[in-house]
Amino acid sequence: MDWDILMPLGICVVLPVMIVWLVTRTRQNETNKKTEIMLKAIESGATVDTEFFKSQQRGQKTIKERLLSRLTWGSIFSLIGVVLLVLTIVFANSYAPDGWNFGNSPAPAFAIIGGISLAIGLALFAVFFVGKKMMAKEMEAEAKAMEKK
Repeated sequence: MDWDILMPLGICVVLPVMIVWLVTRTRQNETNKKTEIMLKAIESGATVDTEFFKSQQRGQKTIKERLLSRLTWGSIFSLIGVVLLVLTIVFANSYAPDGWNFGNSPAPAFAIIGGISLAIGLALFAVFFVGKKMMAKEMEAEAKAMEKK
């Protein structure tokens, strides 16, 4: 038997399956615990809060949180793009003493990846600023609704 194939199979097949299985099992256990708590509360005659399950749902981000996430990712992508474009200039000059040489250096790859990364970062910045301006009223309403709770 060829043992060299076990490592790629383990990484590419078994590892993703195990990760999905563990996440699913964790969520199921969480739901089972909440259900058990609710059933005991019902059996004891206590009042049941229907917001118990709703308040802890995942993925319920406010508009402000989504916009700040875009700002964060825009900053990260822009910084990576600028760093890679600076590395492009450094590598292009260091591989050729008399001028620019892209033949033997990793500069073209850095330039392409850096340009794409910078474009994504600038697009996320644009989405943040436009979204901030367009969603100002919705963010105010959301903040007032959060204060009432």
